[in-house]
Amino acid sequence: MVGAGVRGWTGRSVPRVSLVEILEAAGMTKGALYFHLRSKEDLARYIIAEQHQISIAAVHAIAAQEASAIEQIVMLCHEMARQIVQDPVVRAGIRITLELSADDRGPAGPYLDWIAACQTLAARAVDEGDLVDTIDPPTFARFVIGAFTGVQTVSQVLTHRVDLEQRVDEMWGFLLPGIIPTNRHSAMMRIRAARTDVPVTGSSVHPG
Repeated sequence: MVGAGVRGWTGRSVPRVSLVEILEAAGMTKGALYFHLRSKEDLARYIIAEQHQISIAAVHAIAAQEASAIEQIVMLCHEMARQIVQDPVVRAGIRITLELSADDRGPAGPYLDWIAACQTLAARAVDEGDLVDTIDPPTFARFVIGAFTGVQTVSQVLTHRVDLEQRVDEMWGFLLPGIIPTNRHSAMMRIRAARTDVPVTGSSVHPG
């Protein structure tokens, strides 16, 4: 049933995908649906929760790597972009979240968790000397997650995210010269090129 919802909502808006379509694709009856979930919106929110679990798993996987905090922030943005492009659960979850947010029904939790993770890394990056000490970590974290959200949304509108990897890299190309202390500029290209070598997928979060 979740897979049917993911397939339906990957390329279409929530209102345009009927509950009947989802049930037919899943080979289920309404009675079977109501045994697990009460409505189409409950299913949509379940997919959002699954998407968020995959994204937070990426935060933990990246935190376990031998990389500076600023590199981990860059890695996180690129891994989120990779998931949106390659993982249908993440793609559907992001789409549903943005659509529900248009009329104030969207969950704030995923964004707050991403901001919190980025804030923790930003505070570490300041301590490590890789961010200028005038940067306020909470403000910086909110900006980075907001900037990434804008970049991926425009990429979806203009190219169906074909250029998302490039646009995220460009975002960091603009940001890094202004946020890294001048005595660390020699490391800027290495930081900009940081990528995780442990991509997280739905199958790795829910093995088997």
